[in-house]
Amino acid sequence: MTKTKDDVDADLPDTDQASEYYALYEPKEILGRGISSTVRRCVEKKTGKEYAVKIIDVSGEKGEDYQVEQTKKDTLREINILRMCESHENIIELHDYFESAAFIFLVFELCKMGELFDYLTEVVSLSEKRTRIIMRQLMEAVDFIHTKSIVHRDLKPENILLDDNMNIKVSDFGFATVLTEDEELLELCGTPGYLAPEVLAVSMYDNVPGYGKAVDLWACGVIMYTLLCGSPPFWHRKQMLMIRAIMQGSYSFSSPEWDEVSETPKDLIKKMLVVDPNERITAKEALAHPFFRRELVPAKKFMAKKVFVSAIWCVRFFYRLQYFYRHPPPISFETVTTNPYSVKLMRKLIDGCAFGMYGHWVKRGDNQNRAALFEHTLREDWKCSTPT
Repeated sequence: MTKTKDDVDADLPDTDQASEYYALYEPKEILGRGISSTVRRCVEKKTGKEYAVKIIDVSGEKGEDYQVEQTKKDTLREINILRMCESHENIIELHDYFESAAFIFLVFELCKMGELFDYLTEVVSLSEKRTRIIMRQLMEAVDFIHTKSIVHRDLKPENILLDDNMNIKVSDFGFATVLTEDEELLELCGTPGYLAPEVLAVSMYDNVPGYGKAVDLWACGVIMYTLLCGSPPFWHRKQMLMIRAIMQGSYSFSSPEWDEVSETPKDLIKKMLVVDPNERITAKEALAHPFFRRELVPAKKFMAKKVFVSAIWCVRFFYRLQYFYRHPPPISFETVTTNPYSVKLMRKLIDGCAFGMYGHWVKRGDNQNRAALFEHTLREDWKCSTPT
């Protein structure tokens, strides 16, 4: 039976249990930091299993009392939602938690491959096949939470983790909430480039309806677009222009990034990035889209001769492919000097070098940041004092 918030309040420790956490777990290196929290790797002493512990500061030293109370309230809500979702394989598992007067310890399963964003940083963009695997798991997780009337409200590559087998784990339910029947949400929360038009409309205008679960599908559309081409669909250095593009649903499948992507994934993105939430595809409908559906092929009679001939052709094709891989066709000097970005291998090399130099991708022609939605702090090696 699903536990309510009152059940969670009753289950939280009544006494200071920081010492109990340190008795059961051995803290290790820091994996990440937030405004009021730190994530560390830890090892359960009894079993030797590794976990990730999110240590939330509720001491009041970093904020006012009302902020501390709000943090506690949000943490309790997150614990309740994680308990409701603990049976799904693509949602992060809450293993244990403890509360003290100064800190709350949330012990999660450890995803050693890190964030989907970090993986995307390395490869720039993904193939349709890899995108299909990731998006299917994401859609199944979203459909699962929506059947429980939960809306995540902050889906983005940073909040999607990868386990040892490269399966995704949706994490960070800090903005998630459980909707009651016919309830509409009015708070402005989330990450700018992933905000749905109806969320922006609520914050900008009076007498407009609230929003609901459809905002998660908009975010999924932004994620899928980013996975396939390596850049977000709506980013602009001037935030007002970005907001206008989101409100109008103005984006494009520009060349050359989208030249080699088929129409099927583009069609699914179009159905998710629909301005009217009532017309937007649902998670269940998305899972039935041709992009995810595999046609069943009827069994054929085994024909030994045809299989043997096909095997010979496959071997010949393999050796020919290996030859062209080791001896790629030459690139003309004119192409290198006038339009190197049109060559896929050079395009990835350019993007990778740009990221290594600037800490973000640079979009061709107008120097626009291709990942500014994920960029929250300056790179450490670029920080310096103001010259006198």
